[in-house]
Amino acid sequence: MSKSSRSPRPRSQRQRFEVAVTSVVEKRLGALPVVSEFTRRLDLAGIVDAVCPGGASAHVTHGQVIEALVANRLTAPAPLVRVGDWARTWAVEEVFGIEAGLLNDDRLARALDAIAPHLEHIAGTVGARAIGEFGIDVSRLHWDMTSMSVHGAYPVEGQDEDFPVIHYGHPKDRRVDLKQVQAGLAVTADGGIPLHARVFDGPAAEVCQVVGAMKDLRTMAGTRDFLMVADSKLVSYANVTALLTAGVHFVAPAPAAQVKDEVYAALDLDRATAVNWVPDRDADKPPERRERYRVLEDTHTLKGPRKKDPELTVRRILVHSTANAAGQRAARDKRLAKATEDLNKLASAAGGRHYRTADKIVARVGVITAKRRVTSCLRYEVTGNETGVPALEWHFDAGVLQAEAAVDGWYALLTALPAEQADPGQVLIHYKGQGTVERRYHDFKGPLAVAPVFVQHNRRVAALIQVICLALLVFCLIERQVRRALGPEQSMAGLYPDNRKVRPTGRMIFYHLGELTLRIGHITDPPTVQITRGVQLHLLDLLDTDIGQTRWPQT
Repeated sequence: MSKSSRSPRPRSQRQRFEVAVTSVVEKRLGALPVVSEFTRRLDLAGIVDAVCPGGASAHVTHGQVIEALVANRLTAPAPLVRVGDWARTWAVEEVFGIEAGLLNDDRLARALDAIAPHLEHIAGTVGARAIGEFGIDVSRLHWDMTSMSVHGAYPVEGQDEDFPVIHYGHPKDRRVDLKQVQAGLAVTADGGIPLHARVFDGPAAEVCQVVGAMKDLRTMAGTRDFLMVADSKLVSYANVTALLTAGVHFVAPAPAAQVKDEVYAALDLDRATAVNWVPDRDADKPPERRERYRVLEDTHTLKGPRKKDPELTVRRILVHSTANAAGQRAARDKRLAKATEDLNKLASAAGGRHYRTADKIVARVGVITAKRRVTSCLRYEVTGNETGVPALEWHFDAGVLQAEAAVDGWYALLTALPAEQADPGQVLIHYKGQGTVERRYHDFKGPLAVAPVFVQHNRRVAALIQVICLALLVFCLIERQVRRALGPEQSMAGLYPDNRKVRPTGRMIFYHLGELTLRIGHITDPPTVQITRGVQLHLLDLLDTDIGQTRWPQT
């Protein structure tokens, strides 16, 4: 039918169609109702408002603003200037009762300024609330620090000395050209929940923050005993003294410099005890391809900086890992192969245009040994024939290589745990949970978008990072709730297109819930939630969340 032959739609029908279209609004709902339920159970807004009571004159309290910022980080992280746009397109008003216009960048900045002097109190109170409300086991806590590089000048003289200073340090991402700020997390073995977080100066030494973290964790844990697991930065005379005095047990790897290779070389692997533990990454591999661990035990002594300081003696667990041994062997073979190639080329070029003298050959050998890290095992000699033409002869010392191979796979853990509470294998298993905090930093810098941080003052940088830490807490609690509701297997189908059963992660949970929309009609047509896949309904059931219920009555 031609265009001209079509019958025109009656005007009344067009009007009714236009009215129907304009009277229905759709907003992204995503995981907002779930986030709202978890922040309510944490009493996040109430805790913030208790220490920062101002802000009500603007029709929204500081606590409500911080809660909205947490929700933004969990659903669609945005710079402060774009949070209002997010609130207009997402169902923020319907779920949290906050009009989008109240979340402008000026109001957000004032809320960050308000909480900045109280960050440690807010973090500690929310953490303690999480322990009680969600029944989190705090018997083992993993502590670690990470750095966040920031773009911008941030001159030191323009920063507030009462807050972490943004400055150059030792960045984990190796961006030495950028200034940084640091954060520390304490994560539970139970669900990987980051119950405690602190922000530190850019150049702060990690070894100096252990005692402060321990004291904070003791306050949060109350009368409960806990085990503190950390990396080798924990092991210093001052830190171990403080931990022993406080009665806090710990597990940490011994710094490489404190255990000489001769100690490992003298160990008899056949006398070591096998550990009945399999890493998650090897669970589906045949037994012969799995990483295997064996352990021995002796003691380790730490001496103080002064002669009168008493010596400290702790348990030392000597661990052998087949995967570590294979990795170190492969790395050494690669270094030797590359060094062999370089040295053979040099030997062929000796006496030529570029290497006419022995000094030039020696200089080049020095470059090769440093670059390929073969200084300890390389033996060479520069000789000359009757005409004075230099030649290079070299070989690797088999004895040195054999000694290096003898220590492959070994490392040491130090602990104050009594033997009756944990045998050497159990100490190793406790330490292996340290990967949990690394994974949480991956979430911290990934879906929660800790960088880039678009604020201009170090006071607000510290406050915003603390807000992101609170968002990470909610993120991890949601993941834990889903897994616990699934039972011992902790796996479900429907998260991937091939419908295989996997352990749900926070990322996958938020991804699937993120497609939920809220359809808002006229006053006689109540809002409806558009659920497009069964996995969304399953997740909401596991989270025990009624998405049709908002915190404030709808108008």
